[in-house]
Amino acid sequence: MRAIWKGSISFGLVYIPVAVFPATREEKLSFRQLRGNDLSPIKYKKVAEVDQAEVKADEIVKGYVYERGHFIVLREEDFEKGRIESTHSIDITDFVEVNQVDPKFFYKPYFLEPQKGGEKAYSLLHKALSGTGKIGIAKVVISNREHLASVKPDGLFLILELMHFASEILSPSELSNGGNATINDKELKMAQTLIEGMTVPWEPEKYRDEYRDAVLEMIEQKANQKEIAAVPVAAVRSTKVVDLVKVLQESLNRNESLKPKRNNGARTSGARSTSTLVKQKRRAA
Repeated sequence: MRAIWKGSISFGLVYIPVAVFPATREEKLSFRQLRGNDLSPIKYKKVAEVDQAEVKADEIVKGYVYERGHFIVLREEDFEKGRIESTHSIDITDFVEVNQVDPKFFYKPYFLEPQKGGEKAYSLLHKALSGTGKIGIAKVVISNREHLASVKPDGLFLILELMHFASEILSPSELSNGGNATINDKELKMAQTLIEGMTVPWEPEKYRDEYRDAVLEMIEQKANQKEIAAVPVAAVRSTKVVDLVKVLQESLNRNESLKPKRNNGARTSGARSTSTLVKQKRRAA
């Protein structure tokens, strides 16, 4: 794994040299647009809106919509003036209780690895945060952009998790939360019973992107000139609940009947995904 950033964590007078590594990856299927009659890849031309004339790369400038129809042009030298100096430091300014931070603020985690000479201070910060239930709130500059971030313990490592600024979090004030609905004790107890009955240990490996697997399988079948069986379309379920107690009872009954299947599924959660099998078949061929 290759580090995307090297620098240090600093708080008070403590300095911990670290390297930053990706902690997640996005598995998207990539497709090219082709001309249908000969499968020739399609290229895109940049054209001016006013006359549809093609614009060369060296003629393109960046403009900010200041008002409707009024653009403020910024050139490379302007961006250089506004560029934030990278200090190569994750500067922790505050420590806060982790449960005080709305989860919506967090959005992208990275692993932090101690570098030579920083192992003891790294371990000390990890243990101190783990024992207090707090996280460090920091500023860090990555790729010339300033980010709000947190430093938090995660298993045996510290992670750096990028965060949204408060101005980026939208308010749900215009949405309805159903708070005007009347819930009786029987409905609440049945809902809680259903939740308890469906509660299992968290095993992230058992949740797969079934759509991605199905598309990969379909691609494999097409590559081998096999006929693809049509998938039956599921009936549209009614969103109008007339008798909530009846629906809850049916859900409880269904959950009881699925228990053996669910337990069996948990035991086989380590099974290989369809995409893995497809890749193995391709290598074998």
